[in-house]
Amino acid sequence: MNGETVRYDRVLLALTIVLVIFGIMMVFSASSVVSLKESGNAFRYFIRHLIYCVLGLVAMSVMMRIDYHILKRFVYPILLGSLILLLLVLVPGVGKVINDSRRWIGFMGLTFQPAELAKLTLVIYLAYSLTKKDEKIRTLAVGFVPHIILLAIIAAFIMLEPDFGAAVTVGVIVFIMLFIAGVRFLYIVVSAAAAVPVILIGLKSAPYRWERITAFLDPWADPQGAGYHIIQSYLAFGSGGFMGTGLGGGTQKLFYIPYAYSDFIFAVIGEELGFFGAVLIVAAFSVFAVRGFRAARLAPDLFGTYLAMGITSLITLGAIMNIAVVVGLLPTKGMTLPLVSYGGSSLLVTMTAVGILLNVSGQGRESIVLDKRKVGVR
Repeated sequence: MNGETVRYDRVLLALTIVLVIFGIMMVFSASSVVSLKESGNAFRYFIRHLIYCVLGLVAMSVMMRIDYHILKRFVYPILLGSLILLLLVLVPGVGKVINDSRRWIGFMGLTFQPAELAKLTLVIYLAYSLTKKDEKIRTLAVGFVPHIILLAIIAAFIMLEPDFGAAVTVGVIVFIMLFIAGVRFLYIVVSAAAAVPVILIGLKSAPYRWERITAFLDPWADPQGAGYHIIQSYLAFGSGGFMGTGLGGGTQKLFYIPYAYSDFIFAVIGEELGFFGAVLIVAAFSVFAVRGFRAARLAPDLFGTYLAMGITSLITLGAIMNIAVVVGLLPTKGMTLPLVSYGGSSLLVTMTAVGILLNVSGQGRESIVLDKRKVGVR
């Protein structure tokens, strides 16, 4: 960056900060009563969320000031570390079991979910590998197979937790980045088709997963069981109307919607801020996607382009899937709304990723300014 002042994408930066601040307000609104009943402290979830917000802001500030090219030097240690963490979470006494899933590692009273880090790690590795193999990217043995093998390993580790949704998300991100890089479309289609029976087996292997599929098709068939989550979400949106009941005025968060402060926070937004507030959130993530893909287009090199595309896709896909689940367009799955929901691991990793994205955008914008100066453009 040659000592020049980096011109970060101010829209992207401001949008991230606004979403985080908005998330802080909504987490408190959605969690205070539940937190009071569970622990006698209405601020328990709120304080934990604030801690992760501060850690996330520090991580974002650091990464947006570090030249993203440095990631190339550490790509293999980062990948190895991520794989080790995915294994450690499966070790009894190390991995923390919550709701019959061993997905977390506890540390100093806080928890961390390695699967969240694995998503970002995979994006960084693919950006590096696809850049390195640019000339051979369309070959099966070099451009496709090694990446699919790595995907299979990481997805298998995640499935052992088990976390079916995260495994599927990782797969989608890999296919998106391979497609963007120019891997033959036939390879992607064939491998995606081959993954369908694997996904079906994964769904059938656990009764609760299949129940979520049937509940998605007809939630009213089991309103007190598998269909309960989405029905309560529908009621929240119906209660909110166009303008909502007002911040803090929702009732579905009062022990009706499970995990109202995390997985289903968008339903709370729909009730308290109405259709208008829900549309604003969708618009915010749409602008985020546009600015992120713009950063990818203006990146000074191929590595930056792939990195920005992968990070933007990761965050945007997370938002799309969470919102789709909450409004009933996808089967129920525990996924946070990026930058907004309570969920320390997701928030910390997402803000770290945004920091990298801002650095890419800064260098891209800087290179444009320098190029204009060279040709005398004012």
